[in-house]
Amino acid sequence: MRQHTALVIGGGIGGLTAALALDRRGWSVTVLERAAALEPVGAGIGLAPNAQRALDTLGAGDGIRALAPAQTAAELRLPGGRRLARMDQAAAVRRYGGPVVVAHRAEVVALLVGRLPEGAVRTAAAATLADPGDARPDGRPARVRIHGAAGAEELTADLVVAADGIHSAVRRALFPGHPEPRYAGFTAWRLIAPAPDRPFAAHETWGPGGVWGTQPLHDGRVYAYATAAVPPGGRAPDGERAELLRRFGSWHHPIPDLLAAVGPAAVLRNDVYTAAAAPPAFHRGRVALLGDAVHPMTPNLGQGGCQAIEDAVVLAHLAAPDAGLAAALTAYTRQRLPRTMDVVRRAERIGRLTTWRSRPACALRAALMAVPARLAPDLALRTMDGIADWRPPADTYASGTQGTPNAAQPKEHE
Repeated sequence: MRQHTALVIGGGIGGLTAALALDRRGWSVTVLERAAALEPVGAGIGLAPNAQRALDTLGAGDGIRALAPAQTAAELRLPGGRRLARMDQAAAVRRYGGPVVVAHRAEVVALLVGRLPEGAVRTAAAATLADPGDARPDGRPARVRIHGAAGAEELTADLVVAADGIHSAVRRALFPGHPEPRYAGFTAWRLIAPAPDRPFAAHETWGPGGVWGTQPLHDGRVYAYATAAVPPGGRAPDGERAELLRRFGSWHHPIPDLLAAVGPAAVLRNDVYTAAAAPPAFHRGRVALLGDAVHPMTPNLGQGGCQAIEDAVVLAHLAAPDAGLAAALTAYTRQRLPRTMDVVRRAERIGRLTTWRSRPACALRAALMAVPARLAPDLALRTMDGIADWRPPADTYASGTQGTPNAAQPKEHE
């Protein structure tokens, strides 16, 4: 029997997860990455219990959990240091089956690549969709053109997975009239720094028009991120580290120490985009869209990568090589579109709160955070209900993952 072939356009975390999931289902998979090497864009990533359970189905969940730093709580603060709320990881374990694991993106990429067959990833291979193909039985295959160092070539495949990011060329080719992602109203900075001399608690700090977050990594380094409500397309003339010092350098410990410990080149800056509207579908022909290519979202729930991982596992579960591809892709859209767009909207609502600037608005926001935390310490976790408690459509080997089944999951996949 002929082995079915799949091409994955994009070698980020979503694309690599899709490749691994399809490989485990019996597909012959090739990942096409335009960059010369798999150098992850970004610094850190948070993988919530829903993503960890999805990775459990691929044998990679425990590898992610091994990257978890030794910490028991995280705090929500104001720039002067006042604590508004404290989130205990034990509460997250009780409610969702585990805590969020914050890891360096490079380590997550290495973990996924290490489970793929030798030669499955082709770098320096810029791919464009030539023909989405026809998913009906005996329909024409999809065609992808590759432009690399050796020149141009064309490949055919039974399935193409487009994981080519927020500004996806494949999405534009499939749905040319669909609105492009829109600027969410703020930009983000990310960096990895050595641990400061003085101890600190993991935290997220909300100030006028901006947020700073500090998360320890398992190897002793620190992942830090910041956002600010600024016009899109901006760049600091004296460097992004200098911009962060102006905006956050007077905030509480360890923020000044972290900024003092990194060089200008260590700070990444990217405008934040979100889906302007739900797409007509997550597929067309023999092409499935995945992750930021189809549902870009703000980082405020930490679910961008997590939802891409969910997409990948669900797609591979539905697209068994001996199953009808047209029906599988239709089911993929049916299952993933409403869920991911709900997460997009929920993240965007929180993102808008971070852009509040006036003193009265910020005081109201602080009260809305602090009062419920005193009355019901686990209340802040509820923003993740229906998200972090999702379970994949296959059994996992993970222990202690007794989260609530996703209500939106069809009965045949519970």
